Amino acid sequence: MELMTEKQTTTSITWDFGTAYELFVSLHVLHEPEYFGIRPAYAASVRARIPAAERKLLEEVYPITGVPLKWLTTLPEPKDAISALWALKQIPPAERMIKLQGLDEPYKGSSSEDGEKHTRFREILLRVSSSGSWNSEDAEYFYKVFHKKHGGLKKDAIERCLDWWSKPEELGEGFLSAINSYYQAFFEEEEKRVAPALKAGLENAQALASRLSFDELFSELSQGIKLDEEFNAKSFIIAPAFWTTPLIFFEKLNKDTMLLLFGARPADMSVIPGESVPDALVRSLKALADPTRLKILFYLSKENLTPSEIARRLQLRPPTVTHHLRELRLASLVELSMANEENRYTIRKQALELVFGNLKSFLEKDPE
Repeated sequence: MELMTEKQTTTSITWDFGTAYELFVSLHVLHEPEYFGIRPAYAASVRARIPAAERKLLEEVYPITGVPLKWLTTLPEPKDAISALWALKQIPPAERMIKLQGLDEPYKGSSSEDGEKHTRFREILLRVSSSGSWNSEDAEYFYKVFHKKHGGLKKDAIERCLDWWSKPEELGEGFLSAINSYYQAFFEEEEKRVAPALKAGLENAQALASRLSFDELFSELSQGIKLDEEFNAKSFIIAPAFWTTPLIFFEKLNKDTMLLLFGARPADMSVIPGESVPDALVRSLKALADPTRLKILFYLSKENLTPSEIARRLQLRPPTVTHHLRELRLASLVELSMANEENRYTIRKQALELVFGNLKSFLEKDPE
């Protein structure tokens, strides 16, 4: 499928689907619950189902390794959790994490800055794996890269991760065992619950693509991110995700192709199995119940602003404003333009209308 953007350039779309994405995505969210708006106590209770040694390995490795998006795109049909586990087992243990992280081949993106980061990242981990050791400069590099992301990583956490990378065969065996344990302890049942929602999300996205420009489609699927240079690509592979909703995952696969995982969890469904109150409704009402966030929405309803501009108007520290904007983004109430100099925000008025509609629907539904 090809769509025209507002700049009248052709963007090619390939649709993808598979619960294998969700196997790794859900585990990632469970390790960073607050970033994704999930209750930490619930995330900890799910992780506790994994045997202690394997749980410890995941907690020490996952913050840096994350979701192997590129590897997941290469899986054959049906691209479900079992096929992902089978494919993972076929990789020799010592090469397993290198393959998952895409370190077996050089960076193929178009950004020189990203290329330099990937090259350094790749060189360090390959050297640590082959030599069986790391040094303080390696730890310092990863600290600079990761300490500001998603709440920050401490140096000792980075050092523990590098310790694992210095034992590639042990890491490969342990990681496969841990993912298998997670599947058996939680995801085997979770897969049955989320698969229908993912299929419905994909069908809805395809229907939108038939009547929207690519810019409009991107904004709808990302629930409020404006297409700009950050997402410059000639072709997109687009697939639905459940646990990350409303946030997106994206990765440049090569200089022309980008993978986009969009949040496809329905507004009337909770991320926590068995929870009757939808997450989207709770997040929206919490966001609107704060006077500072209401003031921010008031200003954003007049014009698009950067966090610094909002901070000056409200006489608040920029980190405080950033926190409030993140809550509004999790509630899908603001549109984000990821500009190079500083992100810019504006209100999503249609999202406000949906909040009241979702509240009405929830109050009027029949008791279970």
